[in-house]
Amino acid sequence: MKAAQETPKSSSKKPYSGQSSIDVLAAQCEKCHKWRVIQSEDEFEDIRSKLSEEPFYCNRRPGVSCEDPADIEYDSSRTWVVDKPNMKKTPEGFKRHLVLRKDYSKLDTYYITPEGKKLRSQNEIATILKGNPKYNGISPSDFDFGSPKVMEDTIPVDVPKKVPGSSNKKLKTTKD
Repeated sequence: MKAAQETPKSSSKKPYSGQSSIDVLAAQCEKCHKWRVIQSEDEFEDIRSKLSEEPFYCNRRPGVSCEDPADIEYDSSRTWVVDKPNMKKTPEGFKRHLVLRKDYSKLDTYYITPEGKKLRSQNEIATILKGNPKYNGISPSDFDFGSPKVMEDTIPVDVPKKVPGSSNKKLKTTKD
């Protein structure tokens, strides 16, 4: 699970150096259900990629047990999102970037190349991989654009709720 906050926008014409909407990475202990802060994105992805085979336990962290207080509490002091378990780790050198939409409806997933280029789709990933021999051995299927689930009970109350089936598009009207 991750905690999210809104992030400023950046231009895609220069190397991407913006920050993700995620400010804290955490995993829940399978035994005591307490949340433990995970110190790095790489460690978080390692835990997430093997969650079914190797559930997370507090004692995975040195000197920590289920008897210790939780590192972070699940509450509405921040917006929580839950990532899919068993998702492949991001290929080495690339960064997975999640941006929370203004209406808090979902997070958009992007990948950042080692050179700082922001990739928004499987097609863009395939083009970059095909055109660069240094990415030999990396496949477009190594990238997952699935979006973590935003936990609705942690969305701030002042955020307008998105109405299912509605659209923000303006309707074209005709004169009679």
